[in-house]
Amino acid sequence: MTTSGAPTRPRFKRSSPRKKSQLRSRRLAAGEAEAAGGPALARAPLPSPLEVDAVPRIGRALPREFFEVDALDLAPRLLGKLLRRDEVILRITEVEAYRPNDSACHGRFGITARTAPVFGPGGHAYVYLCYGLHMMLNVVADMEGVGAAVLIRSCSPVTGLETIQRRRGQQTEKPILLTGPGKVGQALGLSTDWSNHPLYTPGGLEVLDGPEPEAILVGPRVGIDYASPEHLAAPWRFAIAGTPWISAPKNTLRPR
Repeated sequence: MTTSGAPTRPRFKRSSPRKKSQLRSRRLAAGEAEAAGGPALARAPLPSPLEVDAVPRIGRALPREFFEVDALDLAPRLLGKLLRRDEVILRITEVEAYRPNDSACHGRFGITARTAPVFGPGGHAYVYLCYGLHMMLNVVADMEGVGAAVLIRSCSPVTGLETIQRRRGQQTEKPILLTGPGKVGQALGLSTDWSNHPLYTPGGLEVLDGPEPEAILVGPRVGIDYASPEHLAAPWRFAIAGTPWISAPKNTLRPR
């Protein structure tokens, strides 16, 4: 049945500005994906080189039991793990083990005001001042009373680059920023007040789980000329193979 008069215009439901924006974003993403030779799906932006091992792989704080092992076992296990303080996260790339009865270990002096943290529980921090300039971060190993630790020699930056650069006084992204134990302590803003701090508790300074390295290098430790010949030559220095974030000398390191 028809009616007389002017025809009625069809009505269309208007999209909201929010839906229009969403549709536009989808079309742009699809177009970019097709131009790159891939499927017409939205792609997430690629992370910067300093963020490749960052947020998606950051794990929880490691339990206390993780640290309650011989320093020689703990040292390689710390490679790839993460140090976090405030917005700064560093990936551990180089370490050295110091054991009981080791002529290069601070524990050889027995328990003193300075070395007492080395004899504390495994998983606590031992921070000491070297040459009156550098704050050296160590992770206490083994059980309380043993006197062993792992020195953090080098790291690579994961997050908080601007804070790291400000603390280090260097506007660079090159390995010189964090290759050396004093540089690590400075980048984290540490002082000797951090000694005895439990690294397995949330907040403050933490050691978090992280990706294990595919290969490890080993070699003699650095700067311990005062040690006995046996301990001077001991291959108790460990580093991640293939990374430039390792301190000198590198030519003394060999595949494990």
